[in-house]
Amino acid sequence: MIDRRGFLSSFAGAAAVSGTQGFGLGWRDLFLRAPTQLPDHDLYAPDQEKYWAELRKQFLIPADEVYLNNGTVGSSPAPVLRAVFDGYNDTEKMAQNDPEDYPIWGYGPWNEFRDPLAAFVGCSRDEIALVRNATEANSYIANGIDLKSGDEVLITDQEHPGGEHPWDLRAKRYGIAVKKVVLPKPVARPSEVLNRFNDAISPRTRIIFFSHITTVTGVVLPARELCALARSKGILSAVDGAHVPGMMTLNIRELGCDMYSASPHKWLQAPKGSGFLYVREDVMDRLWNTIATEGWDDPKLKAERLQRIGSSNVPALCGLRAAIAMANQIGMDRIEKRHRMMADYMLKEMMKRGAESWTSPDAALRCAIVTVNVPPIVRMDLENWMWTTRKIRIRGGEPSKLRLSTPYYLLRSDVDRFLVAFDEYKRAHV
Repeated sequence: MIDRRGFLSSFAGAAAVSGTQGFGLGWRDLFLRAPTQLPDHDLYAPDQEKYWAELRKQFLIPADEVYLNNGTVGSSPAPVLRAVFDGYNDTEKMAQNDPEDYPIWGYGPWNEFRDPLAAFVGCSRDEIALVRNATEANSYIANGIDLKSGDEVLITDQEHPGGEHPWDLRAKRYGIAVKKVVLPKPVARPSEVLNRFNDAISPRTRIIFFSHITTVTGVVLPARELCALARSKGILSAVDGAHVPGMMTLNIRELGCDMYSASPHKWLQAPKGSGFLYVREDVMDRLWNTIATEGWDDPKLKAERLQRIGSSNVPALCGLRAAIAMANQIGMDRIEKRHRMMADYMLKEMMKRGAESWTSPDAALRCAIVTVNVPPIVRMDLENWMWTTRKIRIRGGEPSKLRLSTPYYLLRSDVDRFLVAFDEYKRAHV
């Protein structure tokens, strides 16, 4: 283990140069001020808000900024960044004991990273391939499953482009059919989703693909029931779980899906470019490689063959492992409870302000994303105003949808600050 302060100070010369070019040094100052330990676990019971306020100090987001877009990308906290920096310090020395071992080698099992991830998401390491994000994993699924012209895939109308367009490419090139199941806004009960999927399945349906938590509204779909429905019809199930790891407790085996993709750089706060693809062992031989190199056709490698892409970013995997360790140290039960509490508060306050909720009224179908419609406010005008005048970052959709993420490090005072700013904007512009 290196002296991290010394390691960071090695950037001082470069940072000084960047400062003369107009770039600030705030990241380094914030990083060095971050506590070296997480808050005492026992602080949680007597004062939960203080506990989360102490955890907030692990993030480089300046204290005067409010970040409500964790649904797009999370902020990696200090323990994750330290692991990444340590990883670069170790790998770039090119001093590995084995002369055939290289830090960018793309042909290893990486069990030191797959083991903690598998334990965290509830499967075996042989069922996990380490990829860059859910979009890449979804492309592997869409490209890898044997489908003929006329075969059908069912998706929802709330899929992320990285989930929908791999199937669109397959349709344009090979003639498969992509059929969308339209979801209500909001989804009031699980049966609404299950019945629509059941009615849409036809003799040509070969696979159903859906987001565990959708990017459009943040609804938590009944994944276990949908996967059971697919299995009962003899068709495959693939789940885009980009939002789930780190937001909610996850056990992939209990879901019963055949494939699962995820982007831990969102709610797990892992480094950007660290994702995974799960393939159930029983269907491993039904997924062809998309990228082929040594080992691509070796069934003994199981899911490992899908992560063999050549030179890779091993320090990012060090950060992924650290993100898992941090979530385990905090406790996913605490994290999920915090997510739900903050989102419930945000939803209640926005509805008091006349917002139309696209977030499910069923608490089981929502977690840490609040989606509301606020016409006649123009979303992009509000988004720009929030950031440029109040240092509050939000996101939504045209013309008037707001998607407000509530990560666990978000404080009650941060939500109140957004609400005050929203009221101020509405008075001045509506």
